[in-house]
Amino acid sequence: MSDQPFTHLDAAGQAHMVDVTAKIPTVREATAEGFVRCSPTVVDALRSGSAPKGDVLAVARIAGIQGAKRTAELLPLAHIIGVHGARVDLEITDEGVYVAATVRTADRTGVEMEAMTAVSVAALAVVDMVKGMDKSVQIENVRLLAKSGGKSGDWRRPV
Repeated sequence: MSDQPFTHLDAAGQAHMVDVTAKIPTVREATAEGFVRCSPTVVDALRSGSAPKGDVLAVARIAGIQGAKRTAELLPLAHIIGVHGARVDLEITDEGVYVAATVRTADRTGVEMEAMTAVSVAALAVVDMVKGMDKSVQIENVRLLAKSGGKSGDWRRPV
């Protein structure tokens, strides 16, 4: 257990939003990934562009970007920050759809939650678009890969 105090708890142990007013905005970036496991039938439909609901990857890409921009509405203690760049990439594999997102800002706090939200929402959009073809579709391994900027500096998930 860490000797560091919990930053989102006040002296009385109540949850609160950390005040970042005095922090100087800096360039920050975070990258996250996740995976949507699908049946071979769904993978074939994605590859051929024949999914009944249309262009699954295009919808998921836009949903992920929107998710990054709306993170503070979903996470009660997340700060409202300017998402100045958001890229969501999706790749069809033999087992499903790999999702990666990179989010950038020049603000007072990081964009790790925005990157993971982008991946999560993009993955949910894939599920929504193919669930009629495969009820067993599932989201796996949403996780932060790297972050840069801010007081804590750069971090990369060990391989």
